[in-house]
Amino acid sequence: MLQVALSQLRTHSRRFIAITLAVLLAVAFLSATLMVNASTKASLKASLGQSYSSAELVISPTQEQPLTTADAASVAASPLVAESYAQRTPYLQAELGTTTVGATFRNMPAKLSLEPVALTSGAWPTNDQEVTIDTTAAERNSLTVGSKVTLTGAATSTESTPLLTATVSGITAASANPITSGLAQFVGTAAAVDRLTSPDTVFNTISVNLKDGVSLADAKLALATAVEQPVENILTADEKTTQTVSTMTGGQDQLTIVLLAFAGVALLVSALVVSNTFSVLVAQRTRELALLRCVGASRAQVRNSVVLEALIVGLIASALGVLAATGVMALVLSLLSHNPDFAFATLAVPPSAVIAGILVGTVLTVLAALVPARAATKVAPLAALRPADDVSVHNPGGRVRLTVGVLLLLAGGAGLAYGGVSANLMLALPSGAASFVGFLMAATLFVPKLVSLAGTLAAPAGVPGRMAAANAVRNPRRTTATASALLIGVTLVTMMMTGAATARQAFDTQLDSSYPVDITAQTYPGEPAISSARIAAAAALPGVAHIATLDLVGTVTAGGTQLPAYGISDADAAALLANRANRPTRTSAILPKGSTATSATLEAGTQTTNLTATNATNYGMTALVSLDAFPPLAADDPLRERTVAPLWISVDPSLDANALMDLRTSLASTLGVDEYLVSGSVLEKAMFNQVIDMLLLVVTGLLAVAVFIALIGVANTLSLSVLERTRENSLLRALGLTRGQLRGMLALEALLIAGVAAIIGSVLGTLYGWAGAQSALGTFAEVTAVIPWGQIIAVVAVAAVAGLLASVVPARRAARLSPVEGLAMD
Repeated sequence: MLQVALSQLRTHSRRFIAITLAVLLAVAFLSATLMVNASTKASLKASLGQSYSSAELVISPTQEQPLTTADAASVAASPLVAESYAQRTPYLQAELGTTTVGATFRNMPAKLSLEPVALTSGAWPTNDQEVTIDTTAAERNSLTVGSKVTLTGAATSTESTPLLTATVSGITAASANPITSGLAQFVGTAAAVDRLTSPDTVFNTISVNLKDGVSLADAKLALATAVEQPVENILTADEKTTQTVSTMTGGQDQLTIVLLAFAGVALLVSALVVSNTFSVLVAQRTRELALLRCVGASRAQVRNSVVLEALIVGLIASALGVLAATGVMALVLSLLSHNPDFAFATLAVPPSAVIAGILVGTVLTVLAALVPARAATKVAPLAALRPADDVSVHNPGGRVRLTVGVLLLLAGGAGLAYGGVSANLMLALPSGAASFVGFLMAATLFVPKLVSLAGTLAAPAGVPGRMAAANAVRNPRRTTATASALLIGVTLVTMMMTGAATARQAFDTQLDSSYPVDITAQTYPGEPAISSARIAAAAALPGVAHIATLDLVGTVTAGGTQLPAYGISDADAAALLANRANRPTRTSAILPKGSTATSATLEAGTQTTNLTATNATNYGMTALVSLDAFPPLAADDPLRERTVAPLWISVDPSLDANALMDLRTSLASTLGVDEYLVSGSVLEKAMFNQVIDMLLLVVTGLLAVAVFIALIGVANTLSLSVLERTRENSLLRALGLTRGQLRGMLALEALLIAGVAAIIGSVLGTLYGWAGAQSALGTFAEVTAVIPWGQIIAVVAVAAVAGLLASVVPARRAARLSPVEGLAMD
């Protein structure tokens, strides 16, 4: 039977192309997932380990026992130590021109052989008034060698805030440590760092290089005694880096878990494609297998020949999948390494990625072929031409399948509904998965009927349309398997789209309840107000739609609570406050959301006025009155010393996240305030939307693999169906069906299957996406279902077009065969 299997692979190699491609993609996905995890850890080691790369041993403190100056001296005096570096890296603020940023200030080692970063230009500091700065911060703030910076340390209870005005003596490469990557990174002398820290400041680590001939084990024991630290806190550079990475990831591979879930989807779809393809292959060879039985082959031998074919194809496809994953990962990381931000991107190919890829791919292919292999031995030789019953309610297998599927669908659906109402994600997630499995199990009973119903739409196409509708449901089991593969991918894609749109709406609603306007800017109490010239300059910035200056009018007393009352003109309120309920009138005051008062008393200077009170729709609203009805307080009023009137700014709604971040920086610079004093809902929305969009892009890209595999199944089903119906198609050609009509018939057949699967998948995905968002965010915000109709319609259209494209090659092959040749084939 080995020769029979090999002969099938050689003779009908084209029939196994789709199986090979489906398994290859799924295995590549799985192996790449494991490589991503290993490469992430390797890259983190390369970046986080930069601080220790030049040291042989690294001493870390415990919470109970810090590393003091005395410890540093003991390590340096040890006869086993050639050189040491006690590192101290306080966090502080730095004034870079007109901008104040967060920064770290690290002391440089006495010997540069232990310096963790490279100097790109200039020189290392030679005195306490010189520092180096990383290249990223230097470029962002237009600093060069010779520029002046002011570093501000932390004030103690007995001293004023320490300052250090220093000259930039050199530019260093930016640290790859993700913890400090967003901060300006300064390096100076130990004495300069001491000036900006309290006297009892301890060291972060002590890096050590040993003298020649000293063993690591002996050095660990000696140094542990010298600094009174446990030996477990004295590690090699690689051990220290591994410990740091484990601390950052919590010892868990969350990224891998998420990616493996998508790899599981790809494997599931591949299994459907492989099983369906082998089913058709076995059905095509029914007479051949029956003949083998007649000449003496046993049931086991026939079954083993099919399994052997699956084993060989699975092994080859899996090996190719591992190679493809390695090549893609190497290419991606090679491209990333040219970007300075990803210079430490490192490729790691763990044995698990190779072994798991080949093993899982091969086993999946064999398991997917077991049912078709069993089917090959069920039919007696003399009954080989007798068709097998399809799964239906009229046979025991169909009734069992229907019962289990309906039970899973009802139980899972109920759990999903309850999980959504109660915002219980841990219940909703498994319940949704169970309901989807139940839906797939019962799909054989209604998907062919839906395809048949959709086939009525093909009637206007004439004979090709009617025949396409009939052919699409000729083999209900095959039709269901093909549609199910595509249905899984479309369901997951639309689920993510609906979930993302709903989550975005929930975040926006929550942020809108905290921020009344797009952006606010203000100064500290007691500082000079922002000048009108700066405000006018800010209003002229590209992207700024409107700026309004609120002014202090007095105080509002409502319900026993007294609040400062700010005034806004009617024109500014109309331009900035989209919700009319937040706009004050000349006889009313707007109170913060949550107030139960219906009236308020305004004390403005020497005047007292009674007003009606309206609750704002936003928690972030302050007490507002109309500047057109009440004049602002006098400039010398004592109340002005304790409060600051903010600026309210609206921006162009078409700005993306990067443009908004740049606008924030420009506003801070133009208004003369620190950047963190410029805030608002539009910035928060941009950050949330950027994260959601990135996740959606990544997830959609991952799920596209599953959809692509499913489309391979559609193309493969049509190809095998064409081979199966060669004589029939040739007879139709002989009776007058043109090549164009034959191609159209096959295209409509693919369109019907793909279209029905896409529509069902989009409906299910919409329901699952809304339920998932409700269960995940229900406790955080009010969740309203948002259906991205445009995106869902696009998914359905793409799936339908892809189904048409999948029919091109099979249809072309069928049309090229002459009627005479086709009728002569057996």
